[in-house]
Amino acid sequence: MTIRLGYQMPNFSYDGSVKELFPKVIAQAREAEAAGFDTAFVMDHFYQLPGIGKPDAPMLEAYSTLSGLATATDTIQLSALVTGNTYRNPAILAKTVTTLDVVSGGRAILGIGAGWFELEHTSFGLEFGTFTDRFERLDEALQIIEPMLRGQRPTFDGLWYQVEDAINEPRIRDDLPIMLGGGGEKKTFGLAAQFADHLNIICNASELPRKVKAVEARCEEVDRDPKDLETSFLAFVIIDEDGDKAKKLQSDYLLSNGIDLSNLDDSDRAAATDRHFCGTPDDVAEQVQKRVLDQGIDGIIINLITNGHEPGVVELAGKTLRPLV
Repeated sequence: MTIRLGYQMPNFSYDGSVKELFPKVIAQAREAEAAGFDTAFVMDHFYQLPGIGKPDAPMLEAYSTLSGLATATDTIQLSALVTGNTYRNPAILAKTVTTLDVVSGGRAILGIGAGWFELEHTSFGLEFGTFTDRFERLDEALQIIEPMLRGQRPTFDGLWYQVEDAINEPRIRDDLPIMLGGGGEKKTFGLAAQFADHLNIICNASELPRKVKAVEARCEEVDRDPKDLETSFLAFVIIDEDGDKAKKLQSDYLLSNGIDLSNLDDSDRAAATDRHFCGTPDDVAEQVQKRVLDQGIDGIIINLITNGHEPGVVELAGKTLRPLV
């Protein structure tokens, strides 16, 4: 497994009827596949996230969506970025992602994190718990999921989860990759060093030098070569052949979230756009190289939050970024 260039679909708020929604999702995945992206991602959420849209904006369930995409694509890997551990029993999650792997012919990746969106838990009757609770649960879950993905039959009696001789058949392979996602330098990075093949670092781009050092420290603590833990960064890319149009898309997007770039000083503007990579293809390529890859990150996962569902935009982004990775 390798994730060098991933494409995430962060929203499903497209023009047209609900019947037209999933064909547009398929079109993006196919365009990403053709453009050289190695992995397609959807979020594992039930409500849209703050900063992207209102809670009642369209949101598809992740694994149903990924299974649908498995039958509509041929080579691109498929994953949630990332599965909320609190949303599913870990043994059932192991079964779910393994089934996705079977359906897709060996293209699934398990992306997983501790969970954080309290509104979804409250609304759906799921236990949220404390920050510590959620990471204890993730640690226990990985002790169940990892052996089940490897063909073992774990028995585990933890504080949060219990399984007895848990069987996971059929499987295509015993090395289905595990990717952890998050920015926590102690807990998330520590669990990644123990269990993961890949770590997707979610943070502001300006924080990456510190995050890379933290990853190295967590790997050293468990006697793992940091080079063996692949890393990527999630970037908001706003790209257009017309750089002025890209900047207008960026300002309109931020304005829809109550942020007016024209009223910000340089410091606040930098903070508001710290995860944005905006401009012409050359602008975006230069920014990704300098702000992400030159910081020691192996790969880039992008979303095209303003216009990714428009035909040709995913292709343009792939053409721009594929040569870098």
